[in-house]
Amino acid sequence: MSQKHMLNIGGLHEGVVLDHIPAGKAMDIYKRLKLNKLDCQVAMIMHARSSKMGQKDIIKVEAPLELLNLDALGFIDHTITVNIIQDAKIVEKKQLKLPRKLVNVIHCKNPRCITSIEQELDHVFYLADEEKEVYRCIYCDEKYHK
Repeated sequence: MSQKHMLNIGGLHEGVVLDHIPAGKAMDIYKRLKLNKLDCQVAMIMHARSSKMGQKDIIKVEAPLELLNLDALGFIDHTITVNIIQDAKIVEKKQLKLPRKLVNVIHCKNPRCITSIEQELDHVFYLADEEKEVYRCIYCDEKYHK
């Protein structure tokens, strides 16, 4: 690929790069991870060329990994690669998994669930079927529908 067709976004000295995001999903991830609430730089690259995926999105976050909710990210898409950057180099690559338990990532929509009455109660879901990626509420056993 020639230089004039390359998109160059400034390097990241310390932080996290979320790679292999399906094209068009970066904004959803930005909102779900509440990246707008973090006091740090965030760069989103959307519809980047990818030999593996055709097109992909990438999110660069200039913040420590601890500030990101990896359970939420694993729930959104466990195929995303998480690259840890230190001194402008990738020092670790994390592969995500479907989390066994989600707390306040998704919400129960069952009107009879205790969470609809007790507003301060955490919304907790467990992974009921890993193969089908089914989550159920721990209080009422309602299946979560995306």
